[in-house]
Amino acid sequence: MKAALRFGAFAVMLLLFLLVAVTGSQQPPALGAGMMCSPGLAGDGTVAGYGPESLQIAGAIVAIGKQRQLPPRAWQVAVQAGMAESGLRNLPHGHADSLGVFQMRPSMGWGSPEQLLNVEYQVNKFYDVLLDVEGWEQMRPGEAAQAVERSAYPERYHGFEQAALQVLGAVEGVQCQAADPVATGGVLSMALEQVGVPYAWGGGTLQGPGPGTGQDAGVVGFDCSSLVRFAYHQGTGGQVTLPRTSRQQYSATSAREVPPDQLAPGDLLFYGPSPGGIHHVAMYVGGEQMVEAPQSGMTVRVTRVRLGGDFFRATRVL
Repeated sequence: MKAALRFGAFAVMLLLFLLVAVTGSQQPPALGAGMMCSPGLAGDGTVAGYGPESLQIAGAIVAIGKQRQLPPRAWQVAVQAGMAESGLRNLPHGHADSLGVFQMRPSMGWGSPEQLLNVEYQVNKFYDVLLDVEGWEQMRPGEAAQAVERSAYPERYHGFEQAALQVLGAVEGVQCQAADPVATGGVLSMALEQVGVPYAWGGGTLQGPGPGTGQDAGVVGFDCSSLVRFAYHQGTGGQVTLPRTSRQQYSATSAREVPPDQLAPGDLLFYGPSPGGIHHVAMYVGGEQMVEAPQSGMTVRVTRVRLGGDFFRATRVL
């Protein structure tokens, strides 16, 4: 009850900030080239499925970040971490003794239980640890979030990148850029939501993970080309259905080859010595990162883009 009252008072203080941020920002900060953001609050008071409490917490993250003169990148890292850990809610429970927005643990030295239910304390503590991470500004936001949280599931933070930008777009009043909402929104979201799904040779369908064949018989997941095919089919509402194999996908998109220095989110990256020898496909997600289903025994992951070795060509679907 004390935690709820404490947060309620803090939230009231944020209402004026949120109103000014959403309606009165004259020169809103940039959160990333090619980002998709929300044009504002939906009629039911949510943004991308996040309700009033989540928006208030996002507002606190931004407000405290500004007070500490931290760049928008830091706000995004904190919002993504909060989304992955608690759905941006100040939870009085969690795994073991985890508490709050970031599921910090008293037993691990994050603070007392009372402190870890205080939103202002939690946000400042998160920023304190983030600033001690060497090179966090050059990391992808999900990678920086993992460096703070030290989760047993390090890649899960990446899946909240788009949602974090949407929430920050609404809270901070960032204007939506003119970008293809399919290529940089739905398709990427579909691919990134599969991070952690097992690789399965021959597995995967247009509807989701499916049983593999051969050495991966019994494994339910995706191989490289079925992941790309699923993401484009689902992300475009069935308007784009690529062929099944990576070679066929290259053939179908080869008329729109893209130079490596002009890659855009959603572009396909093909690997192999020649069109007939293509053996792998991945999807560029921006920031020198790509999402891929790598090989048997591994899971769908986000990793640094590879443009050397057996890299062959990049193509644009939309």
